[in-house]
Amino acid sequence: MSNRTALVTGASRGIGEACVKSLAGAGYRVVLAARSVDKLQELASELQGRGAEAFAVEVDLRSHESITASFAKAAKEFGRIDILVNNAGITKDGLAVRMKQTDWELVLQVNLSGAFYAIQQALPGMMKERWGRIVNISSVVGEMGNPGQANYVAAKAGLIGLTKSLAQEVGSRNITVNAVAPGFIETDMTHGLSEELKQKMLSQTPLKRMGTAEEIAHAVKFLVSEEAGFITGHVLDVNGGIYM
Repeated sequence: MSNRTALVTGASRGIGEACVKSLAGAGYRVVLAARSVDKLQELASELQGRGAEAFAVEVDLRSHESITASFAKAAKEFGRIDILVNNAGITKDGLAVRMKQTDWELVLQVNLSGAFYAIQQALPGMMKERWGRIVNISSVVGEMGNPGQANYVAAKAGLIGLTKSLAQEVGSRNITVNAVAPGFIETDMTHGLSEELKQKMLSQTPLKRMGTAEEIAHAVKFLVSEEAGFITGHVLDVNGGIYM
């Protein structure tokens, strides 16, 4: 068993849930962070039933106080956080010309600022230990753009810039900072899309299928491993070739 602790935001479903299961399966202690506590407790119990060390904390990434409190609770339970996976994300799609200020601000707050404040909480422990792994879950649209998603795309592109700046800041402390940019993945978020849009996305994907949350989790598991110790500031595309 690893003595490393990984905290994953947005852990209650989709890619976050897959990451937690994958990391727990690899022997890491896992902290599951999200807003839906019931779902987190259920998932934590399931993982504990398989012999993993898992702990659920409620976090609202719109609130700096909530982020600080959730890390304090996690630290009390497991000590410092060695691995941080910033996965939580929301969408509030709409054309830029009509986008409400609240929709712009909320998406930036959760997807970008929330990730940054989480990093601020995790970094001191990593720096002291001279070991750390930070993985930010961006998106293929953060690299190629997408009409009707100016807020989401700006936040996901922002995560890539944040990843590269941080990688340069903390590399001397043996902390790596990378991003994973998923393409079209089968999750709750994509279930709501129209059949027409799904077909369009699939037609543009050379592998002609949607990815799975588990395939993203495999990429995350690799980036947080010892084997990936010389990879930092990198954006790993897991997108079936939709953007190259």
